[in-house]
Amino acid sequence: MQILSVHFGILQAYVTQENILLGTLTVRETLTYSAHLRLPTKMTNKEISEVVEWTIEEMGLQDCADRQIGNWHLRGISGGEKKRLSIAIEILTKPRLLFLDEPTSGLDSAASFSVIQTLKQMALDGNKTIISSVHQPSSEVFALFDDLYLLSGGEAVYFGDTNSATKFFAEVGFPCPSRRNPSDHFLRCINSDFDQVNATLKGSLKIRMEPESSSDLLSKLRTSEIKAMLIENYRNSDYASMTKKRIQEISKIEGLNMESGKGSQAMWLKQLTTLTRRSFINMSRDIGYYWLRIAIYIVVSTCVGSIYYDVGTGYTAILARASCGGFVSGFLTFMSIGGFPSFIEEMKVFYRERQNGHYGVAVFIISNYISSFPFLVGVATCSGTIVYFMAKFRKGFEHYAYFCISLYAGIGVIESLMMIVASLVPNFMMGLVTGAGIIGLMMMTAGFFRLLPELPKIVWRYPVSYISYGSWALQGNYKNDFLGQEFDPMIPGGPKLSGEYIIQNIFGISLKQSKWFDLSMIFVLLLSYRVVFFLVLKFNERITPIFREIYTKATLRRMMKRPSFRKRKSSFSSGHPQPLHPMASQEGLSSPLP
Repeated sequence: MQILSVHFGILQAYVTQENILLGTLTVRETLTYSAHLRLPTKMTNKEISEVVEWTIEEMGLQDCADRQIGNWHLRGISGGEKKRLSIAIEILTKPRLLFLDEPTSGLDSAASFSVIQTLKQMALDGNKTIISSVHQPSSEVFALFDDLYLLSGGEAVYFGDTNSATKFFAEVGFPCPSRRNPSDHFLRCINSDFDQVNATLKGSLKIRMEPESSSDLLSKLRTSEIKAMLIENYRNSDYASMTKKRIQEISKIEGLNMESGKGSQAMWLKQLTTLTRRSFINMSRDIGYYWLRIAIYIVVSTCVGSIYYDVGTGYTAILARASCGGFVSGFLTFMSIGGFPSFIEEMKVFYRERQNGHYGVAVFIISNYISSFPFLVGVATCSGTIVYFMAKFRKGFEHYAYFCISLYAGIGVIESLMMIVASLVPNFMMGLVTGAGIIGLMMMTAGFFRLLPELPKIVWRYPVSYISYGSWALQGNYKNDFLGQEFDPMIPGGPKLSGEYIIQNIFGISLKQSKWFDLSMIFVLLLSYRVVFFLVLKFNERITPIFREIYTKATLRRMMKRPSFRKRKSSFSSGHPQPLHPMASQEGLSSPLP
């Protein structure tokens, strides 16, 4: 009971329709990490654990608390349990106002009732106001609502006590049969899709043979006419007057103006460490994030090493070494695009949590880099070691270390680039195609398929080759492998070809900068891409509300151009003088459709 009285300064929370969760975590882990990200830093681990356990009990998640949520390769909890977990994440901070977007979407009747029943009990016990959009609820779910707000085309059809809704419809002339689900009846009256159903049924042989009932008003009026009658009657009803009066009374109460607190009260450093741990655990448990890629990298590296095995220092080895270096700096780094699907899932979680203010953009980007660092090092080390020693590149630990670090930097750049693509392109397949196209252009301007001095100066040489990680990686690898070595000439007996001569005259690469400068430029690109990723996310946060506002205003303008409901009412009421009591005789399970 002590935990129930605690409030953490959060005014409202929002639960999305889609259950966006990390499938590799358990229910308890998901709530624990979310609590550490948002609850005050001064709270001890024991106090946070108590809040988590209370939330699990509140949402009825005890039976699945230690089960993983589930993803493409892990069987997890049910859809109803996922929905309750999504709600549990947002009530950790004890918000006073909770918004939910269709919490019963995709659930069967039992799961839907369980979710709404939990929300109902939460509203009663926790002194919360819960506002939820629900589409065609079952009769059991409908009976749990306290107040009802019916909308059609953005206009209010009814707002008031749920039990009074059927009375209002009866007063207008559309009473609900005693054994029919009220929500189905309301939907029949205001959903224009039923006009098409009516037209189809009237064209059938069965309908033509049956006499039309003169008292069935629903079959004689279009939905737009029925809706206009309902809206006009509601505007002039006591229900609307009571609502306006109540709003005026509440607005006059002093002390209700309060600012919405931040979505998180945890310190920046605690958020960083918590998010890093969570991301690392997700990466280590998700087979497709890095483990599968590491296995593929090992297989491909073994194939590359066997093809260029003991490449030697003959004249033909010059092209062979260049080809191997181009493949490593180009295609091996390109393979890191395989982690794009897993990163998309993590981005979805970020967008949901960012929407509710769980943490900042910078925390997410830094934590992602830190948590992925050991995996990228593992990929680069495994692949680099296999290729380097099988091909027998230039000996020395310095050259081996440079080869692996360069591979790591290239993979890191590609991952950073794909993050930018994921933030700009919402579609998964379009993201893959876009990323592959950009990386393909970088590979074409790297200096292997066409030498750097021979690239067209406008665009491709300046600036594309300078912002391409491939050109810097290839130049560095050439210098790391060729400098200090001698190769056989094309004609036997001639003077040996030095590595310096080959790099300058055959590959057209300047030796004014060292290989370490080339390597540093790759890391500069890596950092630059992360900064661009940060700026894109911040820009999206600022520009998205503007576009939504423009769209909303345009929609409202279109609605304002519609003819007034008073005119529409007069246009059809004169043609149907019959009394508005046509459905009073309908009882049982009879359908309002003819």
